[in-house]
Amino acid sequence: MKFSQMPYERPNIEELGEQMGKLTESVKNAKSAKEVRDIHKQFTKMYKTQYTLTSLAYIRNSMDTKDEFYDGEKAFFDQSGPIVQMHGLGFYKAMVESPHRKELEDELGELWFVDRELALKGFDEKIIEEMQKANALTSKYDKLIASASIDFDGKKNNLAQLRAYMLGADREVRKKAYAKRTEFFLENAKELDEIFDELVKLRDSMAKKLGYKNFVELGYIWMRRNSYDAATVKRFRDQVKSVLVPFMAKVYEQTAKDLGVDKLKFYDEDIYFAEGNPTPKATPDEMFEAGQKMYNELSAETKEFFEFMQENELFDVLTREGKSGGGYCATLPDYGSPFVFANFNGTSEDVDVLTHECGHALATYMARDMEIVENSRYTNDVAEIHSMAMEFFTGGWMEMFFKEDTDRFLKMQIVAALAFIPYGCMVDEFQHIIYENPEMTPDERKAAWQKLEREYKPHLDFEDDQFFGKGGHWQRQLHIYRIPFYYIDYCLAQTCAIQYRIWLEENKDAAWKSYTDLLKKAGTRRFTDLVAEAGLKSPFENGCVEHIVKGVEKLLG
Repeated sequence: MKFSQMPYERPNIEELGEQMGKLTESVKNAKSAKEVRDIHKQFTKMYKTQYTLTSLAYIRNSMDTKDEFYDGEKAFFDQSGPIVQMHGLGFYKAMVESPHRKELEDELGELWFVDRELALKGFDEKIIEEMQKANALTSKYDKLIASASIDFDGKKNNLAQLRAYMLGADREVRKKAYAKRTEFFLENAKELDEIFDELVKLRDSMAKKLGYKNFVELGYIWMRRNSYDAATVKRFRDQVKSVLVPFMAKVYEQTAKDLGVDKLKFYDEDIYFAEGNPTPKATPDEMFEAGQKMYNELSAETKEFFEFMQENELFDVLTREGKSGGGYCATLPDYGSPFVFANFNGTSEDVDVLTHECGHALATYMARDMEIVENSRYTNDVAEIHSMAMEFFTGGWMEMFFKEDTDRFLKMQIVAALAFIPYGCMVDEFQHIIYENPEMTPDERKAAWQKLEREYKPHLDFEDDQFFGKGGHWQRQLHIYRIPFYYIDYCLAQTCAIQYRIWLEENKDAAWKSYTDLLKKAGTRRFTDLVAEAGLKSPFENGCVEHIVKGVEKLLG
């Protein structure tokens, strides 16, 4: 079904709760594992419809944050979401405690029960009010960022449009564009601090109500960490600090020479060539035509997938006033449809939409017919392998987008992928500090960020910037507000994706088979098991970061 034709009607949460309650009681009274499974199938149907309606409201609100109807629906789900979660977890609790569990494990899998038990540890009815308040605050942050209307180059720009100037070849234009971004964040600094301060307090309160030392423990449960803990993540970050940060320092030194500057300023950090970064040599329509050709030739599965996306209007990528910032891939289970949301800005990031976000969408598409719906829901560390690796698997078709700049783009792509990891680790360590010390003031948080910048990005020079140079950079990172502890998932996945890039040079067919096998397993395996079965080194393995650095050095010649 085309996205524009998908009907929306606000669900009756009271009726939904009653129906789920009846199913829960039926599980408790079931006489056999088969009976429980039949009840679970009824629950699945209900779950998929609820999820679809929530996604429709979220997507349509993102498409136009000024639309009063969907703004109201988004607010409705902010309030009702935790209540639906309560009913759903009540159902899962009955399944976990079922006397038929052993037989159910044979069919559903042991991991199914591990994940449900983990979810139960992260929720109690007594934190619903705080969850609702936190949801409303993250929506407030989203609307604040989407409200940006910045005068530059004779027109009004949102933050996505301004970024095109921030990535331009002219250094003076970049500097002025960055200054305009700073003005917006300075104007909203007080509100940004207030929103986050309240979020930290709410999250800390919820964790302590559930008996945890702090929100770090609860945050790991919410992120479904079922195969590693905070200590394991720290060991990975330590590898990044000791191996990757020094390597990137040398890269940035060379970049400064290539740009003809004595020292990189913060408005130079994302620039890789003196003549400017490569940009697409095509209109949006031409890019989608090239995308169709690319996926037609990549594989039979990708051909079918991309045609489905195009035919059913499952892309919204053009930037416009009032549209939410950023990009994502959402899921509409009732229609077996992914949905890709983005903001084209005329930079190479537009091509990433057709690779990165389509990697997510392909994984969703391939898992859409899984009978056990929970097994189609993979953790975010796995999801980001899907997307980041696709950026590399499509490398052979980049000439359609970048023409004579293709070689420069491919070099920039691998260097940028490696450069991202220290930043992502910095975001993660920052959140550990924040939630281990929830009493910190806004100024103390910014001081903590500045300290981490010196450790992970010692090359940065903010000159006299009054917001980003004062430890405020993290406040533009929506994940920190919206989804705590997500960002390390990007780093872990990027470490795996770069391994696929190295593998492509050695045996393209074997690398692609490994990748598609990983996609097909969806959420049936833990992250660490999936990585091992794919033939990749675990990011947590000693020497893994050194391995990818050496591989990239070889690729760069």
